Amino acid sequence: MNARLDHRAPLVFDTRELGRRPGALKRLSRSVPAPKDLGIEVIGVREGATVELDLRLESVMEGVLVTGTARAPLTGECVRCLEPLERELEADFQEMYSYPDADDRSRFADTGDDAEDEDTLFLEGDLLDLEPVLRDAVVLSLPLQPVCREDCPGLCAECGARLAEDPDHHHDAADIRWAALQGLAEAMSDGEKDNAPRERGDDPQEK
Repeated sequence: MNARLDHRAPLVFDTRELGRRPGALKRLSRSVPAPKDLGIEVIGVREGATVELDLRLESVMEGVLVTGTARAPLTGECVRCLEPLERELEADFQEMYSYPDADDRSRFADTGDDAEDEDTLFLEGDLLDLEPVLRDAVVLSLPLQPVCREDCPGLCAECGARLAEDPDHHHDAADIRWAALQGLAEAMSDGEKDNAPRERGDDPQEK
């Protein structure tokens, strides 16, 4: 069971006005501070940033159907060049919140789908907690590989220079395969010099 909901929490909404009357509607807009960890490692909504919510609450037989849109600023970094980036996020979502006594009714109509039962969200009295729905909607809308621009060339693999700032950036280092062969050739050449026969008079002891 979840902890008891606080009606004063930014992402908790009261459905009392709907009165369990199927077809009853309530539209509302709310600006809320973003909860912690609303994103993934490389990009997300900073904690406390303003999230704009436009919601439509509709009473149905089983509970309350919530349809909405969330808008929020994104901050993160480019996965290629690691430069900071900013984006605007817009995420749509729709979720059913079942009435508390729907759990009792389901005992008489067990579908055998345990996974579906675990994913079911319930109203707590007349309150619903939008945070898990908002979190899923935002995370699913995020780019998994955010880039500052589509053609970002990234960083130099050798020195880490940002290639977008220096398109002609390059290094003159020799191919390591040729460098190894060159080193072997030099070693063989030095060995031949050491083994070369000395001419008479070259040895300082023959004086």
